[in-house]
Amino acid sequence: MLKNVTRLFTMLTLWVGAAVFASPMGAFATEAATASAPAGGNHVWWFWPLILLVFCFVLGVIAVLAGVGGGVLYVPLISGFFPFHIDFVRGAGLMVALAGALAAGPGLLKRNLASLRLALPMALIASACAIGGAVLGLYLSQLDPRYVQTALGATIMGISILLLCSKNSEYPIVTKQDAISHALGIEGLYQDQATGKEFEWKTHRTFTGLLLFVVIGVMAGMFGLGAGWANIPVLNLLMGAPLKVSVATSKFLLSITDTSAAWVYMNQGAVIPLIAIPSIIGLMLGSLVGVRLLAVAKASFIRYMVIGVLFFAGFKALDKGLGLGIMG
Repeated sequence: MLKNVTRLFTMLTLWVGAAVFASPMGAFATEAATASAPAGGNHVWWFWPLILLVFCFVLGVIAVLAGVGGGVLYVPLISGFFPFHIDFVRGAGLMVALAGALAAGPGLLKRNLASLRLALPMALIASACAIGGAVLGLYLSQLDPRYVQTALGATIMGISILLLCSKNSEYPIVTKQDAISHALGIEGLYQDQATGKEFEWKTHRTFTGLLLFVVIGVMAGMFGLGAGWANIPVLNLLMGAPLKVSVATSKFLLSITDTSAAWVYMNQGAVIPLIAIPSIIGLMLGSLVGVRLLAVAKASFIRYMVIGVLFFAGFKALDKGLGLGIMG
């Protein structure tokens, strides 16, 4: 079964990549990107993709060092500082999160880090709600993009506070498995390759976790953020899954949740290859460099720096959405 799922993931990765590159919208990419950048002046067509590639490379390095997904940094910063419409940024943000998740999915499954039994019930709820969130986000954007910009700013500032306060637990203690978790068989045996020890794990508070994934799915679809920032605390701190299992399962979850929301944006013409492709390539290359720097960087300093940047980006989005003009 695992081989079939891995094969399905690999095919899905290739298929999504081909869909983006071969999309009929690609024929109109230059025109659409130009239309989305009224403040871009008389630059040549490749100016903004090149700037985006360099910016996302730096973003990819920082994201790895800070231990956060690229999507949660990408959407607020690009929408705040680049002259692109918020719908195009959210569509590209979903593709960025999806590309990373699909690339990591097969490896996580092969190493038995991601748990299918833990992921599938959450993914079913989150992906259905992500479709609703994407439709809601595009509807609000049609009414007035400032509604989405304001909600995005408030959400990003909330995420920065959550990251500041959250403290993960490597091996949470679950004394009694609840009825839903027992019925769904959400348990397993995890071998920590760092210590060579094996740990049996199970979950509790499953019903509360399922309810929170309704909110997570709506927010992921509405803002195109990915949802690793919310998945991991719910799986680890609330439900009691080991930290590495939570991180791996969260990455696997993103590939399902973001796929459903991404279809809505693609169907509405909100995924522009000239924005999405440089962003994905830049973040991927930056992630490779970030992994090498991780061994020598002071992770705590980077973490606080990212929290500060997120708070600043959230305030910038709020300022833009509310039209306060404090930050220009």
